[in-house]
Amino acid sequence: MGCTGSLAGPRSPASSYLVQTRDKAGRLWTASLDMGSGAFGALQAVMPPEALDFVGISHLHPDHCADLTGLAVYAKYRPGGAMASLPVYGPQDTPHHLAELQYSHDPDSEGGDFNYGVWSQGVGIPVGPMTITPYRVLHPVEAWGFRLDGPSDSVPGRQVTMGYSGDTDTCDGLTEVAAGTDLLLIEAAFEQDRDVARGVHLTGERAGQVARAGRAKRVVVTHVPPWNRAALTLSAVASKYSGPIYLAKRWASYVI
Repeated sequence: MGCTGSLAGPRSPASSYLVQTRDKAGRLWTASLDMGSGAFGALQAVMPPEALDFVGISHLHPDHCADLTGLAVYAKYRPGGAMASLPVYGPQDTPHHLAELQYSHDPDSEGGDFNYGVWSQGVGIPVGPMTITPYRVLHPVEAWGFRLDGPSDSVPGRQVTMGYSGDTDTCDGLTEVAAGTDLLLIEAAFEQDRDVARGVHLTGERAGQVARAGRAKRVVVTHVPPWNRAALTLSAVASKYSGPIYLAKRWASYVI
């Protein structure tokens, strides 16, 4: 739904990705990974928000969580009555952070009528037939990457794995996220020749190194800020990783 790095851009909202799969009875399960600036509008364009089964927040920077506020308003005030309580997992301070965004005059107000959970290292959360397992990654705030395991939509009976880096530099948690993935959604927010800070984001080269070391089968590069040169970023990833590489775009979809 959104893939621009650090803020909503002219062609895309900020980070938010829908992951869907069906169980053996044919029921469609939908999880949103992050809900960044502008993403809730995009969500409404493709599905009724009440059809969401789960929201997982990687960290509490606005480009990954700000539109939880819109989801909270919709969940409470939509015509026809409030939504059933939606599981929302995130860092420890997620409810308080959302309350401050919505009710700055009263930060002790509850942060929306959600069923909040807190990530725990390596402890998987079931969402229908898929499992979302968090790993702590390296960013200036508490941040998580995810492995998602579930049934393949392309090969019946096969289990597949997707990795999502969240925002991170290279670290052990990212190594866990990337290992053996069928599809790796990985950020590359920094350009090598001008962004030199460590402990914040990946460059294209570092993203490619992670994908190669993890033997990822396909890579989708995301979180590229609108002022960055996307072609340069993709070239940097390709200098270290020889598999298929795609640039994340709004409304793009991938089947594994």
